Amino acid sequence: MIVTEKIKFQISTNPILLYMKGSPQEPNCGFSAQAVKALTACGEKFTYVDVLQNPDIRTELPKYADWPTFPQLWVDGELIGGCDIIIEMFRNGELEPLIKNTAKKYKNKALVKR
Repeated sequence: MIVTEKIKFQISTNPILLYMKGSPQEPNCGFSAQAVKALTACGEKFTYVDVLQNPDIRTELPKYADWPTFPQLWVDGELIGGCDIIIEMFRNGELEPLIKNTAKKYKNKALVKR
């Protein structure tokens, strides 16, 4: 599978997906740590891809998404944005309803772990 197809598959099969550096348990950058903290506070499960362990995705995703940095939050197939946007949405009370509504919409679908 070519990298772009792999990215499309991940985005289409994971309703709440965070491309990040490291893992939620051990983020490898402060921005990823902040994004995880905000997402975790929303109280729903999410899938992540460690771009440090997937250099092909780390290289290709910024081109595919037209978004140069990590983390990147994708919800229901749409790019939400990076750390600043995630934190702003969390502070404004916009992130939690988006995450909860998406989780509810896909309640009966299993999240694909990567």
